[in-house]
Amino acid sequence: MALLTEGTPGKLKLGVLISGRGSNLQALLDATSAPDFPAEVALVLANKADAAGLERARAAGVPALAIPHKDYADKPAFEQAMTQALEDAGVRLVCLAGFMRLLSPWFVDHWRDRLINIHPSLLPAFPGIDTHQRALDAGVRFHGCTVHYVRSAVDSGPIVAQAAVPVRAGDTADTLADRVLAAEHQLYPLAVRLIAQGQVMVDGDRAVLAGPLTTPGTVLNPA
Repeated sequence: MALLTEGTPGKLKLGVLISGRGSNLQALLDATSAPDFPAEVALVLANKADAAGLERARAAGVPALAIPHKDYADKPAFEQAMTQALEDAGVRLVCLAGFMRLLSPWFVDHWRDRLINIHPSLLPAFPGIDTHQRALDAGVRFHGCTVHYVRSAVDSGPIVAQAAVPVRAGDTADTLADRVLAAEHQLYPLAVRLIAQGQVMVDGDRAVLAGPLTTPGTVLNPA
């Protein structure tokens, strides 16, 4: 069943957590601006007052709030402040979009199955950092990105959706990163749409998708 909240009837309220420029936030803002999109961004939170993504949100007419982690005595106080702000805004799904703080088990458990992340690799391959260079070093022919529900272990949790991009001869970490980021901007709104439409159910360690859905055929690299 889709998660419904107050506000625009039938739309899932999103809270987006950022630390920087917010390019994936912009992809979500663009997607949710469509009248038929089944979710809306209710609040954008940043742990840095100078995060450029805050201005993106305000330009789109979306409430945006800085809760600098350095203003709090410890992580529990910081995360409780974030949770209070999210709950006050009626948020039902939290989307991490370049949020550069490790979250505690308390926060992850509080928002269990209501907290998603986008990671720049085809998980479970290459969790953590430096994913693009590690993919090149491993000699893989495909790389990509993953939207997944968050669990306490870093870059783990039920996978909602993935996008694959080819690794090309002569790629550098930067050129590969650009290709993956473009895929992220398509994948994150798609994953949110599926969740908001009630097409994703978490069953243990897996996210089960309900149709109607289209899956691609075999893709070869090199073709």
